[in-house]
Amino acid sequence: MDLKPTEEQGMVRDMCRKFADRSLKPMAAEYDRTHEFPWKHVKKLGEMGMMGVVYPEEYNGAGMDYLTYAIAVEEISRGCASTGTIMSAHNSLCLSPIYYFGTEEQKQTYLPRLTTGEWLGCFAITEPSAGSDASGTRTKAERKNGSYILNGSKTFITNGGVADVAVVMAQTTKIGGNKGLSMFIVPKGTKGFSVGKVEDKLGICASSTTELVFIDCEIPAENLLGQADQGFKIAMHTLDGGRVGIAAQAVGIAQAALDEAARYAKERVQFNKSLAQFQAIQFMIADMATEIEASRLLVWQAATMLNTGDRHKYSQFCAMAKLFASETSHRVTHKALQIFGGYGYVKEFPLERFYRDSRITEIYEGTSEIQRMVISSSVLNAYN
Repeated sequence: MDLKPTEEQGMVRDMCRKFADRSLKPMAAEYDRTHEFPWKHVKKLGEMGMMGVVYPEEYNGAGMDYLTYAIAVEEISRGCASTGTIMSAHNSLCLSPIYYFGTEEQKQTYLPRLTTGEWLGCFAITEPSAGSDASGTRTKAERKNGSYILNGSKTFITNGGVADVAVVMAQTTKIGGNKGLSMFIVPKGTKGFSVGKVEDKLGICASSTTELVFIDCEIPAENLLGQADQGFKIAMHTLDGGRVGIAAQAVGIAQAALDEAARYAKERVQFNKSLAQFQAIQFMIADMATEIEASRLLVWQAATMLNTGDRHKYSQFCAMAKLFASETSHRVTHKALQIFGGYGYVKEFPLERFYRDSRITEIYEGTSEIQRMVISSSVLNAYN
């Protein structure tokens, strides 16, 4: 498998790297402090084609592949993890189910304005009683004449407070377990649909994470996404791609931490030597760089496999990439903060932000424990 970026992928990487260095990095600390949503930069990403990377040009997408997408998310997240989260959730979680499971009418209605960043999207599965276990979904969608009536609430929804379009999972049939769940497209402004609690988070503070509330929310039957009672299948397909996005984000955060730690180690003098001259620091840098490169290769492999469309092959590798990259990001930011010492613990320097931002990558779009379940199930099934 050739994982060397093509000329086009290299151009996208360079474009996103310049944007991250010149526009995102100088504002990241301020966004983190104020929790201001980075509208200006999100709109710019839309102009760059990064809000619809893998979707066809006929829907105003950039028409690129998943490896290009992973490269772009890494570079954007290196500059600002919050912006990387916004971009990833929009691309992977909202556009993906509409593109892969929507009718042509649904695609024509929503994709052209989502892929350009004119509209933002979110993906609403999680509930107070349904996190890793989707069978706990309590939001209900009752068929009534030519409509569905939604009642319930969702929590921890990325882009929730700013999204123009929500893809929402609800119970349609009382079968139990993961069956009887369906997916719906719910536009902003629909009567009975509102934003609830806004979460005050540990990290990725400039991204919008909110509760969504549905009270007698009536949507037309044609807003059903895919087939009735197939919502769990749609969700699992969507999350595979989403995990590659989060894995790429984790690599970007880790790379930013290594960059800062290496520069600081060469500048900081203790005992008449730079920190970089101490073997203990050299070994930390070596471990960080090795784990980042291994994570990046796993992400690239999973992204390349996504292009094949064979879910039986890529689910395991998407989970592996997400698991290893997110835990690498945690370890790398921990070591980088340690290299900075006391300065790493104060907000004047970016390490404490990297440390906080990295932590969520082990939780959302499937915790590390869920990834291990996916991986072990795939491996063990191969021995049947």
